[in-house]
Amino acid sequence: MLSGVIGSPGRLDKALADATGLSRERVKGLIADGAVEIGGKTARSASAKIAAGDDYSLALPPPEPLETVAQDIPLDVVFEDAHLLVVNKPAGMVVHPAAGNPDGTLVNALLHHCAGQLSGINGVARPGIVHRIDKDTSGLLVVAKSDAAHEGLAKQFADHSITRRYLAVCAGHPNPPSGTVSGRIGRSDRDRKKMAVLPDDSIRGKHAVTHYETVRRLNHAALIECRLETGRTHQVRVHCASIGHALLGDPVYGRTPKPLRATLESLDFQRQALHAARLGFIHPISGESLDFCAELPPDMSELMRELIDETAR
Repeated sequence: MLSGVIGSPGRLDKALADATGLSRERVKGLIADGAVEIGGKTARSASAKIAAGDDYSLALPPPEPLETVAQDIPLDVVFEDAHLLVVNKPAGMVVHPAAGNPDGTLVNALLHHCAGQLSGINGVARPGIVHRIDKDTSGLLVVAKSDAAHEGLAKQFADHSITRRYLAVCAGHPNPPSGTVSGRIGRSDRDRKKMAVLPDDSIRGKHAVTHYETVRRLNHAALIECRLETGRTHQVRVHCASIGHALLGDPVYGRTPKPLRATLESLDFQRQALHAARLGFIHPISGESLDFCAELPPDMSELMRELIDETAR
């Protein structure tokens, strides 16, 4: 059972997804099954309007037998206890099975590593998954082993108290060198496969805030640190592109600056230069404050060296 108080008004499915950390599709399914109550009354429509402060409860069914297979895939485990673990995901690994990626995912590896002991809140396809990072983004994720840990972590993500800092290599030199990008992020009107910054008065998308700071100027590029207040799909990539500094190697939101094309080609660097470098949160069971850091992976370190060397010439 998941219960609490709605933090922000709006559509029922969206408000519950924001409050619980569940996907909107998962919430819609629970509403259709009659498993959602608002103010003690069974909710019937995912599109119904709900007010901030309303009480909610979701009756979660027992986890179904897992169809996703456990696979002995190496994991870089940064921290682990009986309730959760923090892993440093390599670029190229998908977080959970989906169309086109039925196996070889982080979930497949976790099922083997944890011997199936993962929270069932997000359903069969996403056991233990509280949040995600893109396939070609490397770095830190926290995974829940128990439903209690999952609920506690989801609440921290919902109230934006999680510390998340990314290191990225962007095209050009941001001016000013540090600042804040704020704007609603939702599906692009021109390309539904892409996300975009939407007008402030749009009824679509979600409010998103990214604080950035230049760590080091490079040749036609910069190493920046991005601190997320929110966690929207492709947030860092979209916000950086929106201010004219798309991430190097990003095949969706940016183009490689002409002076750097030869360098990226020689390195065969073909993914967005983005790494989830720091993750901090309160342990949902013990109440301990935890903070983890992961160094740049070899491919981004090599890219940095090349760009620094080019600057020195």
